[in-house]
Amino acid sequence: MPTPYDVIVIGGGAAGLAGAVTLGRARRSVLVVDAGEPRNAPAAGVHTFLSREGVSPRELLRTGRAEVAAYGGELREGTVTDAHREDGLFRVALADGSSATARRLLVTTGVTDELPPVPGLAALWGKDVLHCPYCHGWEAQDLPTGVLATGPLAVHQALLWRQWTKELTLFTHTTSGPTAEEREQLEARGTRIVEGEVAGLATDAEGRLAGVELADGSTVPVRALATGGTLAARAGFLTGLGLATVPVEVGGTVVGSRLDTDPTGLTSVPGVWAAGNVASPTDQVVLSAGAAVRAAAMLNMDLVTEETRLAVEAHRAAR
Repeated sequence: MPTPYDVIVIGGGAAGLAGAVTLGRARRSVLVVDAGEPRNAPAAGVHTFLSREGVSPRELLRTGRAEVAAYGGELREGTVTDAHREDGLFRVALADGSSATARRLLVTTGVTDELPPVPGLAALWGKDVLHCPYCHGWEAQDLPTGVLATGPLAVHQALLWRQWTKELTLFTHTTSGPTAEEREQLEARGTRIVEGEVAGLATDAEGRLAGVELADGSTVPVRALATGGTLAARAGFLTGLGLATVPVEVGGTVVGSRLDTDPTGLTSVPGVWAAGNVASPTDQVVLSAGAAVRAAAMLNMDLVTEETRLAVEAHRAAR
């Protein structure tokens, strides 16, 4: 049988690669399994990541993979379909029928954006349809911008996006719209409020966002559209370990799901850590990478503790 890895890292985004580099530098044998479907692939660049400002997501991953390999880590393309305990180890099964075993797991699979069902929205996601002003606001500054309401956080989004543009429109869509107090706040800041359901998006000859089409047939010109979907943790393959996701709430509104961890990233299953968006869906890239470094360090210490215990037992038995 192949020798088990010390750690299998499931998910090779910024968090997974940062964790793998940390473990590689700790002289651990590491396998990174990644499906090659980064959430931020449509984005032009990664932002607020000191010294890597504006780097393309693909370039960041390419550099990260090279760094993992330089410390002896292995990388395998594939989708993990199951994880369970077997003879004291964790066995990870892949969609291609292969499997691997390890003493510990670090889960960094991120989240999936479940977007509002508006025609044309998904095609422009990460380009002209945006979710985070700290990620995209600078690039969209001073553009005619819309906020597509999907729930109670819409006014919060609109007040925040107003920092980047004066030409802001809140589309109430299928929500009940702002309260009287919220409406006053928006109007005081010069934000236009458009009632009525959004039917789709209009694009220009180059395929870029040109406007928001309403169910009444009218079109409101915008060049950027902010909205929020549900952030669903990519963790279904962990049910064999008894791990389930928990809801994520912001201001009393459920905005997604995540794996429940302690501050170090440890889940309720001993030997399984999680970091990045799968554990904290709203974190940006730099925070996800930092959380994975912390989780990897704690995971390594857990292995050291186990190895020390076994060494003491062997030492006593040899007396």
